[in-house]
Amino acid sequence: MAEATPAPDPSLPPIPAAAHPVPTAGQIAQYVEQGFLRVENLFSDGELAELKADLLKLARGGYPCPSLAPLPAEVDDNEAMRRILCIHMPHFLSPVVRRYTTHPALAAVLGRIVGAHLHDGLWDGAVKCMQSMFFAKPPGKPGQAWHQDEIYIPSRDRSLCGVWIAIDDATEENGCLQVLPGSHRRGVLHRQRPHDRTAEFDLAPESFGFDGRGEIPVPAPAGSAIFFNGYLLHRSFKNRSQRYRRALVNHYMSAQSLLPWLLEGTEAEAPVASADNRAVHIVCGSDPYADAGYRVPENAVWLRRYEDGPT
Repeated sequence: MAEATPAPDPSLPPIPAAAHPVPTAGQIAQYVEQGFLRVENLFSDGELAELKADLLKLARGGYPCPSLAPLPAEVDDNEAMRRILCIHMPHFLSPVVRRYTTHPALAAVLGRIVGAHLHDGLWDGAVKCMQSMFFAKPPGKPGQAWHQDEIYIPSRDRSLCGVWIAIDDATEENGCLQVLPGSHRRGVLHRQRPHDRTAEFDLAPESFGFDGRGEIPVPAPAGSAIFFNGYLLHRSFKNRSQRYRRALVNHYMSAQSLLPWLLEGTEAEAPVASADNRAVHIVCGSDPYADAGYRVPENAVWLRRYEDGPT
């Protein structure tokens, strides 16, 4: 099977593995107990500019891809971005995005927190990545209702970790991340239902059956990242500003856990008990299942527009 990575681009040198501060004991404890951790100043202005340019290239269909057709020259950049609710899995297409899924600053944090809830000796620090998503969130566009990422990407050991990278300043006005601290701790996946608040949220279903009165906003300056557990309840509101709220969101988990999650259009090759999606790549440590190989699914990259239905 093919390695799950875009073809190397010699014009893109690897990001230097400069020394990045590892999370403190207090930060690790916050992640375990509260379910989220914001770390500022992880990315430089130059790195953010590189991401912005590459995400615009994706939006304009600058990479060969059946679901991201090239846009006519008369479509300006703003219009190209305004149609985007989410570009799913851009790391399969863009070597730039792929590099940012393994950025040393992210790895320095992920290698300490992803399995920090497990007892000593039950996690070796190895982390794998299985998903990337680009959200543009233009002015006036809705957010997403309450949900838990574990509903969509199941793990076996509660190690799923979303990393929300702020490409623009994320504020309450433009719809920053909202979280319910500690809602991950019981390991309960709440049921979902359709909602009728389509002016506020996109068409994805909402989770319900919990007390959300402890909700807090988590504003994030550009260049920072929010790490959050897959069971943590979170949402975002409509962008009420005149600025974009662009974010690259990646998902990670312990490399020791099998990943019983199938991309759309693939078929199960094994019972659920031994199912393991191999469309992954290692970020920290080694892969105990490396002998199973890796693969790039066909047409894995796709665009979700604001008028699309639930996924």
